[in-house]
Amino acid sequence: MTSRSVRALVSIAAGAGLMLAAPAVVPASASPAPVAQAKIADGCYTWSGTLSEGASGEAVRQLQIRVAGYPGSGSQLGIDGQFGPATKAAVQRFQSAYGLSADGVAGPATFNKIYALQDDDCTPVNFAYGELNNCNSDWSGGKVSAATAKANALVTMWKLQAMRHAMGDKPITVNGGFRSVACNSSVGGAANSRHMYGHAADLGAGSQGFCALAQAARNHGFTEILGPGYPGHDDHTHVAGGEGRFWSAPNCGI
Repeated sequence: MTSRSVRALVSIAAGAGLMLAAPAVVPASASPAPVAQAKIADGCYTWSGTLSEGASGEAVRQLQIRVAGYPGSGSQLGIDGQFGPATKAAVQRFQSAYGLSADGVAGPATFNKIYALQDDDCTPVNFAYGELNNCNSDWSGGKVSAATAKANALVTMWKLQAMRHAMGDKPITVNGGFRSVACNSSVGGAANSRHMYGHAADLGAGSQGFCALAQAARNHGFTEILGPGYPGHDDHTHVAGGEGRFWSAPNCGI
C-alpha cells in the first residue's frame, strides 16, 4: 500500500468518528528498562520478621551482640542465641535509649536503628577493630582462638557504643584492647588479664574524664572496671567483660 493510500484511509476513518492509534516508535538503540533488584537491608546482617521472647537461633545471637550494652546495672547479657527475659529487658532498654516503643519485641523499627548504627563489617559506627587491637593483625596468640578473641572484641565495641550514647554521644578514646600472651607480657599485664581474651579495652580520659567513664561502665555490661585509685590505673580506665565481677576505682567512688 502506498503512503498516499494510507493517508486516505486515515482521513476516511477520522471522518467516520474512529480513532486509529499511531504505532509507538522505539529507537533501535533503546534497551528494556532494568528490573529493580531487591535491596539488602544491611551489608553486615539482615533480620527478617520479628524476634520476641521464646525465639532462638543465630538471629537472636546477632541481636544480643548489638544490645549487649543494655543489660542493666551490674549485669552482663549472655550471647547464647536464646531470647529470654534478660534479652527482652535489654531490647527494651535499647529501644528506650533511641526513643522507640519499648515493648521488648525486635521488629523493623528496632532493626532499622541497628542498621543505622553499624558498618558493613558489623562494628558499631563509632568504633573499629583496629582500635581494639594494637598487638597484631590476626588476633592470634591470646588465651583463646583468634576468632573468639575478635568476636569478644566485637561485643566489647557494642557495649562501648551503648555507653557512648548514654554519655551524650561524645567520642570515647580507646587506647588498646586485645593482647597476645607475648604482647601482654611486654607491657607488664596481669597473668590472667582479660585483654588476652579480647574482652577488654583501655580508655583515655577524652572529654568525659576517667571517673565518668568508670561510673558509666557499670550500666553497660562490663564486669571488670579498673580506674583511678587502683594500682597502675590512674592514667586510664580499664573495662572488660568475662566471668566474675571486679570493680575498683576508689578515687571515683567505685
